[in-house]
Amino acid sequence: MRRLRAMIPGLVVALAAAPAAAQTIVTSPNPDHVEVTIYRAPHRDAGTPINLEWLDGYALISETRRVTIPAGESDIRFEGVAGGIIPQSAIVTGFPEGIVERNRDAYLLSPDTLLDRSLGRRVHLRRTSRATGAVAEQDAIIRSGAGGAVVLQTQAGFEALRCTGQAETLVYDQVPPGLSARPTLSVRARSSRAVSATVTLSYLANGFDWQANYIANLSPDGSRVELFAWLTLASTDETSFRNADAQAVAGRLNRAQADREEEDDDDEYYRPLTLNCWPQGTIGFPTRVLNSAEVRLQGTIHTEDFINNLPQVMDDESNIIVTASRARQENLGDVKLYRIPEPVTVAANSQKQVAFLDQPEVRAQLVYRDRIETSSDGAEYTPTRMLVTRNRTEEGLGIPLPAGTVQLFVAADDGRPLLLGEAMIRDLAVGEDVEIEIGEAVGVTAEVVETESRRHHEDHRLTVTNDHAVPIRYEAEFVVDENERFRPREPLPSRHGRPLWAVTVPANGTVTIEYRLTQTD
Repeated sequence: MRRLRAMIPGLVVALAAAPAAAQTIVTSPNPDHVEVTIYRAPHRDAGTPINLEWLDGYALISETRRVTIPAGESDIRFEGVAGGIIPQSAIVTGFPEGIVERNRDAYLLSPDTLLDRSLGRRVHLRRTSRATGAVAEQDAIIRSGAGGAVVLQTQAGFEALRCTGQAETLVYDQVPPGLSARPTLSVRARSSRAVSATVTLSYLANGFDWQANYIANLSPDGSRVELFAWLTLASTDETSFRNADAQAVAGRLNRAQADREEEDDDDEYYRPLTLNCWPQGTIGFPTRVLNSAEVRLQGTIHTEDFINNLPQVMDDESNIIVTASRARQENLGDVKLYRIPEPVTVAANSQKQVAFLDQPEVRAQLVYRDRIETSSDGAEYTPTRMLVTRNRTEEGLGIPLPAGTVQLFVAADDGRPLLLGEAMIRDLAVGEDVEIEIGEAVGVTAEVVETESRRHHEDHRLTVTNDHAVPIRYEAEFVVDENERFRPREPLPSRHGRPLWAVTVPANGTVTIEYRLTQTD
């Protein structure tokens, strides 16, 4: 028998063909067509970047496969499903006579599951001398699982793996039954005759997320914005979905968490392999933990049959694949769907950016805003710069805007872009105000002084100074104490239930407003 050896840290497996099972097994290695719909992490704030170490969104994946179903009862194995599949969410349609049961084959080849499934089996222990390089091999029986130190029994007695100070490797003659090199969902079907059928498999999977990223270029006079946006799709799943119809859903959907808790309890694939010992000739207690990411990216063992089908993992998770396709927005009830019009590859452990918005002429305005305590005598304020527009076609928008981050740039005198600030926006429907906070103003100040004090009232003056060479728009919301009556010298409208003073401050100039506070108690 020719052995196929696949190396992982401390482990080698020599693969041999497993004996045929009595049950008829039909394997579908890959989908013929796949759709991936990604839902944003429901509890992640729009201003919080995607955490590639922990994607808390999910995806609805729909696969179409052509399978040949033999007469009688058979197991149909769908290989290459998402590793984060939630098995109880799976819906399988297209079998002429239905299915009997479904199972997720969650036990992937990994250091953890390979050891657990080999408990009590005979393996080969290979030792390499660090001093001379001499290699010695002997039979051993695995007597403990991967939950702690791996205990082996040899002719010399019992010992723990990697505790001799030598380089040690386990060699397996074959893969134990029940382990799969790719995430697999299987169903049991019955058919009165042999038939070919087109089967649709749909399921939810964890380990996905998406984000909107806006780039806004402000015109020199501050009256227009060139707005561009990327749709960033992220996946930490080990399965790549090639030539997929991809889309993203904006809006918050209610989703129970019971599915994840059940999955974490049952999914031994995500348990780390921990090796603890005190090697001979060393001082201390070294511990080596192979976490789930290492098992996924480095420790999966595979045979020649599916080496060519492994997902292509990016060397640097921070790399982003950019596609020229542009997403289209569609209504989906109370949420919005952004559909990528061309097939794309949602690659394993990667990000992909798709352009979904390009609005070259958005009418906007820079506004300097303050919130003024009416009785704050002698207080000085530094307003906040805001970029303000409305999500209407009249302003050059008029499309739903998903929540995300905004980077605002302006061109310097030499034409180079300069970053003015970074902010976030929430999900904005058509017709809503768009207000982007840029940061504290420079060269614009406001001061409140008391001009007169009597027994039952006080008079105050708010003065705004503009050191810029151009006029600015200034807005102040007055915060009035519940025991005071606010009486400005000129009528004021209100916003958010507070009096609002909106004024244009001339270049290198000042403006003032006077008001009286009367005690009401």
